[in-house]
Amino acid sequence: MRRVPELALLMLTGLAFAPLRAADLPPSDVKAGRATITVTFKPGTFDLPEAKILEWVSNASGAVAEYFGRFPVPHPTLEIRPAAGRNGVFYGMTYGMRGGLTRIAVGQHVTQQNLDNDWILTHEFIHMAFPDIEGDEREHHWIEEGMATYVEPIARCQTGRLTPERVWGEMAEYMPNGLSRPGDRKGLDNNGSWGSTYWGGALFWLLGDVQIREATNNKLGVQDAMRAILNAGGDIRQDWTIQRTLQVGDKGTGHKVLEGLYNKMKDTPVQTDLDALWRKLGVSVVNGQVKFDDHAPDAHIRKAITAKRN
Repeated sequence: MRRVPELALLMLTGLAFAPLRAADLPPSDVKAGRATITVTFKPGTFDLPEAKILEWVSNASGAVAEYFGRFPVPHPTLEIRPAAGRNGVFYGMTYGMRGGLTRIAVGQHVTQQNLDNDWILTHEFIHMAFPDIEGDEREHHWIEEGMATYVEPIARCQTGRLTPERVWGEMAEYMPNGLSRPGDRKGLDNNGSWGSTYWGGALFWLLGDVQIREATNNKLGVQDAMRAILNAGGDIRQDWTIQRTLQVGDKGTGHKVLEGLYNKMKDTPVQTDLDALWRKLGVSVVNGQVKFDDHAPDAHIRKAITAKRN
């Protein structure tokens, strides 16, 4: 199941952490550029060798480092909890404490295919690259979760772990979850619904990416805004206001796109014509197959969003 909120995923799977009678694996270090991720294991075992688990960590952290120009924090900790009798990757949460801490559950019977297809660890590591937004969690949680939801597949694509077809196909499939519903009276702030938090937030960042690229002749995008926020010290260990965060991001692109988009979408439901947006970007899904129209007006923007940076 993809794109289910972390807490909801735990409830849906009925996951319980039942330690197996096995000695703990010792901590291991995984390098991500100049950063060192300390990987610790709770009691339990895996069918796969430890090297495969650490390779999965390296792939996820490498995608994040590629997108942001570096891994967000210098020495975070990843705590892996083996889930007895299960396969797959189930649940993740990331915190600013201890220099950046991610906790994640991995099934005892996790397969290589599970690890290759996993998006959750990349999503969680991406949270380390964004400040903890001040205010009530319900008020601005969408901007943090929407950012990670939007960036994750792009980061994996830029390191060759997803195809552009997969990225845009999933956006076309899931982005409608973020649209305003009939009778909605709230914008993104204080909405709190799953669709608004994850996919309404992701839509905000997609629209921002397109608008920044239109304003800069496709030279800059949300990736540059994200790097500007991180390079100004805005990682998960810091508490920033949403206004400061967007201002720093806009400064990185030279255009007040994010601030303007936030002012438009924060309090009022905004209707976005996704069909028109996909046509503009040259994306269509026909009989389950993603097709690209390279003659579409913004096809060059679509290509640039997922392209590997120099």
